[in-house]
Amino acid sequence: QIAAASGHTVVLVDQSDEILKKSTKGIEESLKRVTKKKFADKPEAGAEFIEKTLKNLTTSTDAAAVVHSTDLVIEAIVENLEVKNELFKRLDKFAPEHTIFASNTSSLQITNMANSTTRQDRFGGLHFFNPVPMMKLVEVIKTPMTSQKTFESLMDFSKAVGKSPVSCKDTPGFIVNRLLVPYMMEAVRLFERGDASKEDIDVAMKLGAGYPMGPFELLDYVGLDTSKYIIDGWHSLEPNNPLFAPSPLLNKLVAEKKLGKKTGEGFYKYK
Repeated sequence: QIAAASGHTVVLVDQSDEILKKSTKGIEESLKRVTKKKFADKPEAGAEFIEKTLKNLTTSTDAAAVVHSTDLVIEAIVENLEVKNELFKRLDKFAPEHTIFASNTSSLQITNMANSTTRQDRFGGLHFFNPVPMMKLVEVIKTPMTSQKTFESLMDFSKAVGKSPVSCKDTPGFIVNRLLVPYMMEAVRLFERGDASKEDIDVAMKLGAGYPMGPFELLDYVGLDTSKYIIDGWHSLEPNNPLFAPSPLLNKLVAEKKLGKKTGEGFYKYK
């Protein structure tokens, strides 16, 4: 959405036409919300902006077939290294030499993915934050193999789509999640020990630290399965790091399929 809205030609790829129809509709709805604010007193200009943006967007279910005419590929599929590597390996064969590959992963090593291709110097991380149209931040990740030219292109692209990029080395969780995930886990441990209720912990962090959501609300919003997946991955990398220790309560909720907002129950219940 933000790439198309900033004048880039975008091909959105997913597994089925059904998903793509739903995605396009979602983008259209999101653009309507944006234009309500942006063009409050100019509805014609707003309608024109939506039309122009949607013209920049086409869809496909075959990534290999459309990659030959791209300058940048941003992968945002399931957080599974094998599946990501499989995709990058395949696209590497069909993409032009100059094409830069980037992953939107929040927790996996970019270097690992780059190594599944022959373009390690044209590979980096572009970690956007949800919801992307609202959140100003992009973490631009440079691996030891990423060329300066590639890094600068990724920084420039981030600015061109209206974001504020920050740069980080290829380290677990980059900047935001490296600080945020251990904080959320520490909140769970505080609750597990019976030191405070989850409601009081949430209120305390909202009113005391000025956070828009408390840690338990945030865990439910992100998805408990996603949070568990991240912490398990880091724990296997650094088993002796107490910040990355697994949580029995989080594991129990995930085993019971209480994954947060998306399933109607996590730490809290949702209607």
